[in-house]
Parts: sequence; C-alpha cells; structure tokens
Amino acid sequence: MGSGIVHSLVARGATVFLAERDQSSAGRARERVSSSLARLDPPLDPAVAALHITVGLPSVGEMGRMPDLVFETVPEQLALKQIVSATAEVAYPDVIIATNTSALSIDQIAKTLREPGRLVGMHFFNPVPASRLIEIVVGARTSVTSVAAAQEWSKFLGKEAIEVRDSPGLATSRLGVAIGLEAIRMVEDNVASVADIDRGMTLGYKFPLGPLELTDRIGLDVRLAIAEHLNETLGARFRPPELLRQMVAQGQLGRKNGRGFYRWTADGKKQAP
Repeated sequence: MGSGIVHSLVARGATVFLAERDQSSAGRARERVSSSLARLDPPLDPAVAALHITVGLPSVGEMGRMPDLVFETVPEQLALKQIVSATAEVAYPDVIIATNTSALSIDQIAKTLREPGRLVGMHFFNPVPASRLIEIVVGARTSVTSVAAAQEWSKFLGKEAIEVRDSPGLATSRLGVAIGLEAIRMVEDNVASVADIDRGMTLGYKFPLGPLELTDRIGLDVRLAIAEHLNETLGARFRPPELLRQMVAQGQLGRKNGRGFYRWTADGKKQAP
C-alpha cells in the first residue's frame, strides 16, 4: 500500500521521502516503486523521479524543509500505528498526519498524540494508482484543517474522496470485508471455484477485482486481523472463516509471499489458483 501511494505521489510530480524500518525493506520498496513507475505510459525513470528512500524518519534538515503531509502506512496494529504517529508528530511539528488504516479507530490511534486534531484518516484502495477512491475518516477530535488538507491531497492525486465518521470498519471496509469473508466461506463450502467466484463478481457486479484476488492483494493476514477486530467490535457476522485461519497459519499470505487463493510470481503477476 505504501509503495502504491508513493507511486501516485511521484507520478503527479511530488517530492517524496519514503521511510522504511531497515535497509532490506528500503531495497524492496525501491524495487516495487521502480517496477511500478516503469509501467507508466510514458515510463517514469526512478533515477530522475523526486523519490528519496530512508531508513527511519528523515530529519527536516535531510529534506530541506518541513513536509506538507505525513502518510502513515504501517500494518494494521493499533500500538504500532500509535508509536509511528506519535514519533512523526514530534519530528514534524504542526504537520498533518494521515493514517491509512482501513479498520482501526482514528480516535484510538490519536490517543498517544499531544495534538489529536492533526490526525486524519486517508484510506486508500488497492491497487492505489488505478483506484479512484480515498475514504477520509474524521475522528471526534480531527480538526477542520486536517480534513480540508486530506480533501486537497485527494484532488492532487486525481482521486475522489468520501467522508465517513470514525467507526469500526469505517464504511467501505465493513462492506468489503463482509463480501470477502462470504467469498471465502463459499470456497470452504465448495460452492464454486476461486476463479469462478471472482469472475462472477467482476462480470456480474462490475467489481474491478474479485473478492478473493483482492484478499490476496491485501494480504490474508491483514484480512484476518481486520475480521478479528470487526468480530470483536461488531459481532459474529464478521467471524473469520476457518479456511482463512488455516491459510494464514500455513503461511499462505497472498501476493506478498506468492501463495494465497492464487499463485503469484515474484514480480506480482497473478497465476491460476
């Protein structure tokens, strides 16, 4: 998700600093973004793009100025998002922080911030460069200024935004997860093949991706974590299917490691189930 957001920003001419946790992650991020930019028409040479990849948050001195906005795209773990957001708040005073959570509470993430009004949700969708939507999530203490900035950045990226109140699963995730979990139950019950379930939704309902392919792209572990959270907060209708638990336990995480409902090549291309 982070690589997709970086692609979209760089393709629009923004100068971007991408912070990773270590050198290995930084190298993989550079490969992903470079490969993505190379597929543009015309291709964008990563060597001349305004992209800088660092290990850890870059200092204001390294950037040459205070950033306009910080995008947080770490995994869907509340404590981790709290730590990263609080660290960014101290590193970049007065800068608005946009969290890309798809299910966690903005108000809970903001609890560790000195100025919770600076945090706003900007939920992107896979694949980020092709998706038109951004879901702006407004917490109880999110400032009007932060919401306005999220709207402006959505326009800069050429996307349309909807605003939703901070609530479990937001709006789109609640609906998307419900469909995705039911699709997994249909595989579990042998209703139809993985490919046919996905084709049914893309052809019949005009979904850009089938729910099982989307689960692979999101990551089965991520989908399971979100389902567990919604099961706890909204009830048993979001109970994760046993098949999903088994696949995650067996290390089938989707596109990120090549094994999910589909097989995936090292460069992220889908193969038959």
